[in-house]
Amino acid sequence: MKLSVVLLGVFVAVLVGACGDISSRGSPAEDYLGNDVAIQRGKLIFAGTCAGYCHKLSSERSDAPYLFDCEWTHGGSDQDIYNTISQGVAGTRMIAFGENFPEGAEDLWKVIAFLKANRQSCG
Repeated sequence: MKLSVVLLGVFVAVLVGACGDISSRGSPAEDYLGNDVAIQRGKLIFAGTCAGYCHKLSSERSDAPYLFDCEWTHGGSDQDIYNTISQGVAGTRMIAFGENFPEGAEDLWKVIAFLKANRQSCG
């Protein structure tokens, strides 16, 4: 009985250690930053979905925010950007996309990685 309690404690400790604190891990977008194929896919989705209608790849005038600077109206963290894209912004043209991309949430995180990889230095 004592051995099983010890083994259970060790198992739980290993499991918790392996998972880590979710808030201390980077977002999936962080994982894609070093992946040129993922960044390119994010760019293609952005160009065909976002820049094709509202946002631009350059800082030309538009009624939609330019997304490669340091000014993020609805929050600039990866999770904030994810929420803005997936949930939309009431009272604006920013519709809720949900995870309606060919590869679902993975594609959404690749778009965020593309935005981050091409964001001007914010210093």
